[in-house]
Amino acid sequence: MAIRIAGVNIPNDKRVDIALTYIYGIGNSRAKKILAALNIKPETKVRDLKENDANRLREQIEKKYIVEGDLRREVASNIKRLKEIGCYRGQRHSRNLPVRGQRTKTNSRTVRGNKRMTATSGRVKAGLKT
Repeated sequence: MAIRIAGVNIPNDKRVDIALTYIYGIGNSRAKKILAALNIKPETKVRDLKENDANRLREQIEKKYIVEGDLRREVASNIKRLKEIGCYRGQRHSRNLPVRGQRTKTNSRTVRGNKRMTATSGRVKAGLKT
């Protein structure tokens, strides 16, 4: 039986600390912090968790942390607000460019599309022409 926390089915055959990272908003350090607060060993497999431990885990996460849908909604509304006020970060978001000051002359290929505008970028080698 899979444990369901915040609308996410946690995989049974993984360690508890790794399995918690499947929830959006819970990373490695937060998972370890939650398990330490509940006195659950991180190396325990999810299938070996007792029912009351799983319930305590579910209650702790849902009461104390903003995760999954609520967090996604909050992040989206923050980005929307930045776009509406027209600040620099909002403009970068709306143009799908890097927001945090990264260079764009050479990097950010995935954001800008994989089109390279150099003289030899699209040429076929002389021996391969047909």
